[in-house]
Amino acid sequence: MATLLRGVLRPLRAFRSRPRPAADVPLRATSHGAGLLYPEHIPTSPLQKALLAAGSAGMALYDPYRHDMVAVLGETTGCRTLKVLRDQMRRDPEGAQILQERPRISLSTLDLGKLRSLPEGSLGREYLRFLDVNRVSPDTRAPTRFVDDEELAYVIQRYREVHDMLHTLLGMPTNILGEIVVKWFEAVQTGLPMCILSALFGPIQLSAQSLQALVSKLIPWAVQNARRAPCVLNLYYERRWEQPLKALRQELSITEPPMHVQGPA
Repeated sequence: MATLLRGVLRPLRAFRSRPRPAADVPLRATSHGAGLLYPEHIPTSPLQKALLAAGSAGMALYDPYRHDMVAVLGETTGCRTLKVLRDQMRRDPEGAQILQERPRISLSTLDLGKLRSLPEGSLGREYLRFLDVNRVSPDTRAPTRFVDDEELAYVIQRYREVHDMLHTLLGMPTNILGEIVVKWFEAVQTGLPMCILSALFGPIQLSAQSLQALVSKLIPWAVQNARRAPCVLNLYYERRWEQPLKALRQELSITEPPMHVQGPA
């Protein structure tokens, strides 16, 4: 039994000890050592994935701001869904180009000076404003580790790195209410189990007033927009910085939120 437990827990020790990779390095199918499909890959068995999923789900529900646990949950439960998303990207010209070129979003790949120089209301300017107002950084996204396919590993990495774009598109802050609204949009758009769990159980932490607003106004709005919009993973955001945010919302059939959600003071 002790030998079995050591084998099951080995990926956790590797997960905690590895340093973060450079965020501008694309995920590619090259040789990275025995059994490794990309730089941060940690091979795991089905049993190990199940235990990682259960443990990360408990921690993520207890503390939604444990982004590392949310990341592990997404990787260990989303394989089938990631294949569906990958196939959607392959069928779309813009999505296929993203899969081919593997762009990354990080402070090392963003030209912050250029984004600040863009006109008011442009996607790039509004994205940068979102980062500044909410005091967040694209470099906080965890690297993919437990997905046993390098292309699918990139798909979930891309999903993480465009998460803040969705906040910008939907006009949602990074507080609990704003994150839950975005998770409802992502759950309908992607079908990822991690998004569905977060959307369903995240509201437990809300006040009665916020919960009422979420259920009566924000969830119906998020679900309707997610169903109407094309797959947001097929947008090459880095080539749309100059596009007016209003025009991009119109292109995606995303409407204004039904109420203002207060962000950080």
